[in-house]
Amino acid sequence: MPDLADVPLDRSHAPHRAIEPPPRRRRRAIAAALIVLVLAGLAGYLTWLRRSSARPSVAVKSERVTVPREPRAAEPGENIDLPPLAETDALVRRLVSELSRHPTVTAWLATNQLIRNFALVIQTIAEHRSPASHLKAVRPAGAFSVISEGDTIFIDPASYRRYDGYADAFAAIDARGAARLYATLKPRITEAYHELGDPEGDFDATLRSALGELLRTPVIDRRVQLTHTSVSYEFADPALEALSPAQRQLLRMGPRNVRIVQQKLREIAPYLGIELPGSVDR
Repeated sequence: MPDLADVPLDRSHAPHRAIEPPPRRRRRAIAAALIVLVLAGLAGYLTWLRRSSARPSVAVKSERVTVPREPRAAEPGENIDLPPLAETDALVRRLVSELSRHPTVTAWLATNQLIRNFALVIQTIAEHRSPASHLKAVRPAGAFSVISEGDTIFIDPASYRRYDGYADAFAAIDARGAARLYATLKPRITEAYHELGDPEGDFDATLRSALGELLRTPVIDRRVQLTHTSVSYEFADPALEALSPAQRQLLRMGPRNVRIVQQKLREIAPYLGIELPGSVDR
């Protein structure tokens, strides 16, 4: 299968330990987790408690009138001297290690060019592609599994639970602090983005597109049926198979985790000054 093969569904790549939601410490340290956990779940990487993106209406003279929503100004970053892009790894490692020694975090921090990797993952998602090939260090442990009932194959819910820890940790991120960290590192993130081939491109627009791509991923509460090809599995539902590789990657985290991730993205987006669409239930 061309796209599900982006992330092998039947292989395990890393040892696994349960992830506990990070404690709420200094705002800057909490915010630093955004870079890691967006990668892990977008890889990801993530828990999802669905919250409607619609704002409440106000009754006026017995008529329901929708209150227009003023875009919130993006949170400002800290006024610190940033090292050159090639030398930012030490800064990112220090900020993140102040928060967590979780093995997924440690695995990502052990790689190099962390900000460049972040920019590449976001661009990949914005282009509707799966970021899995750029996130090998943070793949979940445990084998992908299915349940066979006669000639019918379904995703085993145990496959979803491999992602529960990522989702729970992502849910614990302080949204405002995450936006401030992004603003702090934005000059170097933008520089890394321009290196990818768009010297005049706006990374804010790319980030908006990537978050919107994830929020458009449907939440599937019913059992998900698969078909087995000679090399892999495909979604039996043509509508699911037609989703982008990035959306199918998120979908494989399971409905609980999709809701958690999308809820946190909706929470973070206003602090980034971004208006985003909601998700789709099926």
